[in-house]
Amino acid sequence: MASQDWLDKDFYAVLGVSKDVSEADLKKTYRKLARAHHPDSNQGDAAAEAKFKEVSEAYSVLSDPEQRKEYDQIRAMGAGGARFTAGGQGAGGFEDVFSMFGQGGRPGGTRFQTSGADYDDIFSMFEQARGGRGGSFGTGRFGQPTGGFRGYGGPTRGSDVTARTTMDFVTATKGETITLQGEDGKPFKVKIPAGVADGQKIRLRGRGRPSPDGGEPGDVVVAVTVRPHPVFTREGLNLRLTVPVTFTEAVFGATIEVPTLGGDPVKLRVAPGTPSGRVLRVKGRGVQTAKGTGDLLAEVQVAVPSHLDDAAREALERFREVEPKENPRAELMSKARG
Repeated sequence: MASQDWLDKDFYAVLGVSKDVSEADLKKTYRKLARAHHPDSNQGDAAAEAKFKEVSEAYSVLSDPEQRKEYDQIRAMGAGGARFTAGGQGAGGFEDVFSMFGQGGRPGGTRFQTSGADYDDIFSMFEQARGGRGGSFGTGRFGQPTGGFRGYGGPTRGSDVTARTTMDFVTATKGETITLQGEDGKPFKVKIPAGVADGQKIRLRGRGRPSPDGGEPGDVVVAVTVRPHPVFTREGLNLRLTVPVTFTEAVFGATIEVPTLGGDPVKLRVAPGTPSGRVLRVKGRGVQTAKGTGDLLAEVQVAVPSHLDDAAREALERFREVEPKENPRAELMSKARG
């Protein structure tokens, strides 16, 4: 029975809160845990998904004052073995179990004994006191009990429907509203937020398949594929690109132009002696979203000329004769030797 789960699961421990936690602190804690373990942020992580379901189940019960009260009473009742009479107070510290649920019609004069692990008969008596209704709890959006008596099994949630869309890199950074075809043949609109990442999933609540028995409908989950850009890549909200510079620009320093995504080029100062791999940052020229704006990261790459004329080769030969006798691999070799 799903109600058995309430006896076995400590929802306060799942959320890491005390039993007298306030509604505000409960909500704050849940939101923090939900963000950390949400499947959309932990794709392919089964442990994170399981934890998300666990904290969602706990919050769905504890955030509802009536369910929380019912849960606390059931947990208190299941703390140990007990002997009680359906018409009065028992020896295990239980008050009239039926009055806890505000139901009449209790069978008089019935004496029932249970051990700490034998709970099914307790809930069958609850069922009688509640007018014969089943004692199972409903099913939540991830197939987890959400609490509340709804008859055996509860209404079934409709299935989710997966849709896919592919967009170019620039559109993904700016966002747009697209139209997809539903399973019923009818088109529906989906707002793709600015900054959507490749592989991200967007969930449309209640737009999936209907429940077969009156429960909540499933969701539509839109998987987004973003085509790569020939110049830019994403690092969170930052945009990154590689900028070639000449040997003399790297040695003597220079001011160079760097492209931006969908805007005018910006000028960057390359300091004298800049090596390959150094990253130059342009504030505020990354991806702009409602949550913030990233930067443009330009990684310097010193370009080696593939063709030299006689004059250039002669000049480099003279430079080789006078260049500093530093071994650029000395530190590498030292670290490798430990």
